[in-house]
Amino acid sequence: MSAQWFISGVPVTVKRSARRRTVAVQVRPGAVTLYAPQRVPLAQLQDILSRRHDWVAHHLAQYAARPVTAQAHTDGSELPFLGETLTLRLRPLQEKGTRVGNDLHLPADNAERALVAWTRAGCLDPYTALVTDYAARLGAADRLGNVRVSDTATRWGSCSSRGDIRLHWKLSRAPLDALHYVALHEAAHLLELNHSPRYWAHVARVMPGWQTQRRWLREHGQTLG
Repeated sequence: MSAQWFISGVPVTVKRSARRRTVAVQVRPGAVTLYAPQRVPLAQLQDILSRRHDWVAHHLAQYAARPVTAQAHTDGSELPFLGETLTLRLRPLQEKGTRVGNDLHLPADNAERALVAWTRAGCLDPYTALVTDYAARLGAADRLGNVRVSDTATRWGSCSSRGDIRLHWKLSRAPLDALHYVALHEAAHLLELNHSPRYWAHVARVMPGWQTQRRWLREHGQTLG
């Protein structure tokens, strides 16, 4: 291949075979493979991949946002949160999540739901500050709409045509560099609502090593349960 193709930042691997009769696209967590007969022109493969783009991107996002197993949060267990480590304290009479120093007190009979609610509320201001900063650094502060916390099962973040940006609450449990990458990724969409070379140039201008963080999310994002 003379050029590398990407879908949602994931490189597409092309595998040709003289015995293959048809073109097929396979999507696995963090990987896209295009199987093709030996003689199919590159332009035809590119056209096929373009037509399957949304389907591939949808499945990649589902894999990335899907936890491998539900994480059990018990009394005394540790929880990463925006670069810090909190210790969970389950209390029988607790009504909602409350942080006391580095301890997060949760109701013993409803810990998981209370934890999600506390996390979503606690993410909003830090996420807003982060996205606002990246929008300003990109020269796109005037295009930024509202910043919200999301829980969609198919993507880590989104940017609408109105400039509204959403970041998943589970990113609060990721390394800060990975969270920063997603915030920058969505802020760059304020300039280019696509994944064109010009879009990636905006990302690289602010974060030259963005590929490392994208790779971390592909390989470990499903553990942020």
